[in-house]
Amino acid sequence: MFNFFKKLRTKLVSKIVLTIGLVFLVSVSIWAYVNVRYQKEKEMQNIVGTTDRLTTTIRLGTHYAMMLNSRDDINQIIMNIGRLPEIENIRIYNKAGEIKFSNRPSEVDLSTNIKAEACDICHRSEPPLSELALHERTRIFNHAEGYRLLGIISPIRNEPGCSTDDCHIHPRDKKILGALDLVVSLKKTDASLYHLQRGIISMSISVFLLTSTIIFFFVLRFVNHPVKKLITRTQDIAKGDYESKSQLSQKDEMGQLGDAIDKMGSEIAQKEKALNMQRDEYMQLFEQVPCIITVQNRNYKLLRYNKEFSTRFDPKPGDFCYHAYKGRSEKCKRCPVEWTFADGKSYSTEETGFDKDGTVKHWIVRTSPIVNDKGEIVAAMEISHDISKHKQLEVDLERSEKKYRDIFNNIPNPVFVLDIKTLHILDCNMSVESVYGFTAENIVGRSFLDLFREEEREHYATMLTASAVINQAKHLAKDRKELFVDIRNSLSEYSGQEVLLVTTSDITKRLEAEQQLIQASKMATLGEMATGVAHELNQPLSVIKTASSFFIKKISRGEDIEKETLETMLMKVDSNVDRAARIINHMRQFARKTDMALEKISINDVLVSAFEIFSQQLKVRGIAVIKDMQPELPKIHADPSRLEQVFINLLLNARDAIEEKISFANRVDHEERIILKTYLDGDRVVAEVCDTGIGIPNHVAEKIFEPFFTTKEVGAGTGLGLSISYGIVKDCGGTIMALPNKDQGVCFIVSFPLP
Repeated sequence: MFNFFKKLRTKLVSKIVLTIGLVFLVSVSIWAYVNVRYQKEKEMQNIVGTTDRLTTTIRLGTHYAMMLNSRDDINQIIMNIGRLPEIENIRIYNKAGEIKFSNRPSEVDLSTNIKAEACDICHRSEPPLSELALHERTRIFNHAEGYRLLGIISPIRNEPGCSTDDCHIHPRDKKILGALDLVVSLKKTDASLYHLQRGIISMSISVFLLTSTIIFFFVLRFVNHPVKKLITRTQDIAKGDYESKSQLSQKDEMGQLGDAIDKMGSEIAQKEKALNMQRDEYMQLFEQVPCIITVQNRNYKLLRYNKEFSTRFDPKPGDFCYHAYKGRSEKCKRCPVEWTFADGKSYSTEETGFDKDGTVKHWIVRTSPIVNDKGEIVAAMEISHDISKHKQLEVDLERSEKKYRDIFNNIPNPVFVLDIKTLHILDCNMSVESVYGFTAENIVGRSFLDLFREEEREHYATMLTASAVINQAKHLAKDRKELFVDIRNSLSEYSGQEVLLVTTSDITKRLEAEQQLIQASKMATLGEMATGVAHELNQPLSVIKTASSFFIKKISRGEDIEKETLETMLMKVDSNVDRAARIINHMRQFARKTDMALEKISINDVLVSAFEIFSQQLKVRGIAVIKDMQPELPKIHADPSRLEQVFINLLLNARDAIEEKISFANRVDHEERIILKTYLDGDRVVAEVCDTGIGIPNHVAEKIFEPFFTTKEVGAGTGLGLSISYGIVKDCGGTIMALPNKDQGVCFIVSFPLP
């Protein structure tokens, strides 16, 4: 019997039938209970209503007799109504609780306890209640024979007609004169309700049994049998039979479930196939991956390892990782596997060991926990990647960095690494201290522009980002001493950011030597110009001499000098004295030793100033000077004193070339001419000094700007004029070249960019 119930408990059909049956039984029971209760309440409401209407009828029927105080009529009415089979008692009580009228004569004039059941309804409070609802006036109690009785007590009110002389007199202040108590039997009603209750319960049981039987066979046919087939199908799938079918012909949810299980079997077959492929692929990857892979337990014993590990270390069965890796007899002091077992996290370290051939190797080791289905760490996987080559590269890189750092620090020129945006110094070499006096600690972090004079910083900030070469810039050393430097800068990379690599060359001593050379060239030029200057000074001195002789003669003769003549002669003397002073000042300024300082100047003014020194001697020698100068040319950046020396050198060369040609040619058919021309050519200002002299042979045209090269006779030239002129023009950012003149001779073309 126990096994039978146990089997029922494990059957789906039993669970479904019992569950549905219990639910249905409870539902039918509730329905029967509610229906029976409703019928009882409805029947009682009908009986109470009927009894209440009968009470009203009795009260109204006795009303007239009461008004006439006709006791016989009242008794007759009560006796007649009391003969009805359902009527048990009809009583009329007075205010004192005495029975004045009853269908049972033996009860008349009997006094009842005022707290009795019928009277207590109104007399349970003081003063007694005069207004009560029907349900409050109704009571149900049992007869001695066992059936139920229904009693309704109704008050008899004091009406206006009852307090007149025509009736028995009742005081006006009395509201209730008595009460009518009607008791009816519920014997037939209870029997009817009993039969109704039995009928409803019988019908409920019949419906329950019939419905349960239908549900049982329905579940057996459409649930139990399909479920058995589905269980058989799933057992087949569990055994690996994925191709069979559930063979359910029904099209409901069970049929859909059978199709789903069949589809699941097909998908499991595909997944198993894919899983097998992945497993094979994993095994192949595990074995063929170039990394070293081991699986270790908590005792660091090797559970599994791949082919790479076996090839490198030749482990023995049951070997420990520390012995296989490093030949140790105990675990390493820093063991990432131990850490992984401790907290379940992955760790990475760098290890050094030996291959089985004794070669030193370096690895990056990373561990990862292996957990079971309970989340417990049962093993640890250790993956090692050989970084021996990278390690060697790091060593080589470190040596290379040290080598280039040594080269960087030992470059004789100062080298700065600048932030490309702020121009702050990020690094510098050791030569900075020897040239500028700043140590690396003093200067790193400061702006490179601090090395320039304050008024020039904005200009050079633009130059540093716009130009790769800056010549003859002024820098300030730590002791505020001025240095002349050439600056070279280029884009580079430093610590992962784009920077400016700036190299400076101290050219202060070279410029001093050049200055001395230029000064020597000036002195030589002055020597060559001595004759010309003498001619220049001879004219104003002749005028002054003529004027002084004229005044001496007039004074010695005692002759008066006319005012206009005197004024004219003195003005001539004054103007020629000024002219002689200008020539002397010009010569003195030209001979003065000055530092190079670029400023905005007019090239026309410089060219005219240089020409003034030679104007007289060129005129004396019959050399015509043609000026073709474009007015209002843009100003250029140059040193006016040095640029004047360039033009003086070119005028001297032009004069000498013309005179040399005159010595070989017939003056009659030769025109001595120097052309001074300036103009704007795009974004450059150009000055040309052309002559009709002997010209320059083609084989020496490329050498004329070399130091100490000259085509003049020995003792006639130093060979420094054009070389110095070339350097001055280059320092001012310009260019100079020599081209054949179309009218014979040569043209020197000097050009400067617009600022």
